[in-house]
Amino acid sequence: MDSRRPAFAGSWYPATAEECEREIRRLTAGLEARTGGGEALGGIVPHAGWYFSGRIAAQVVQALARETRPDALVIFGMHLHPDDRPVIMAQGAWGTPLGALPIAADLARSLVRRFHFVTEGPADPNRDNTIELQLPLVRHFFGPVPILPLGVPPAALALEIADALADAARTSGWRLQVLGSTDLTHYGPNYGWTSQGQGARALGWVRQDNDRRLVDAVLALDPQRVLQEGVRHRNACCAGAAAAALHTARRLGATAGELLAYATSYDKQPSDSFVGYAGIVLTGAPRQPATDAREAPDNGPS
Repeated sequence: MDSRRPAFAGSWYPATAEECEREIRRLTAGLEARTGGGEALGGIVPHAGWYFSGRIAAQVVQALARETRPDALVIFGMHLHPDDRPVIMAQGAWGTPLGALPIAADLARSLVRRFHFVTEGPADPNRDNTIELQLPLVRHFFGPVPILPLGVPPAALALEIADALADAARTSGWRLQVLGSTDLTHYGPNYGWTSQGQGARALGWVRQDNDRRLVDAVLALDPQRVLQEGVRHRNACCAGAAAAALHTARRLGATAGELLAYATSYDKQPSDSFVGYAGIVLTGAPRQPATDAREAPDNGPS
């Protein structure tokens, strides 16, 4: 099986299996299990380097992995504009220092038949951190679970793709979990945005107002509002990914959101330029034991 090589190993996260395992143990040390009830169907994760937001991302991925292993884990991400075409990796595998993750090829084919994707292969990937930063965490907590990496724009198309995923899962009986990868407000001179000045006032506004607006939209399970917030208030760099994960999780049965953690890069590295991060789990009713067999999707290359 052809495997996509990681682009950020050794820079944004460790390069070797031993180093990754050691860092993940450090990131998750002392984490308590989430307090909310219900089955974890999806989550929102940040995608900065592990030094800045790895602990938050690891907390969400760990919470999802405590459920029964899914037939596929769908990961929405990518820094796209509203008019961009969606992106899919539809075959092969994506490598990590901890081992490869196979692409859920049947699930990918069900989408490719319906939407006009930019299709990536193992040999010609787009260099984008949003999905890759989650994959060593996924490999650590889930093992070699099949994944479907999807880039979706911050537009209504993201929700149409989410609907198609939920329909495919329902028709085929596949159990899915979803992740939406987005950082929150990028504020300061490095990002060309100083409308609230600088210093403590600006930091407080980002934490308590601008980022809170996006978090509240997710906790309200309102994907349309997530899209609007990201475009109007610049409080999600991948609003399409967050909205698509939220909408898919709702279609899969999510009825509540739980904020596990929030932080900013300022907490690690004080500066006039900083970024917000949130980790949210999307939950539904406790899962009932399966009573009938289901056909598992093809997890190999097409």
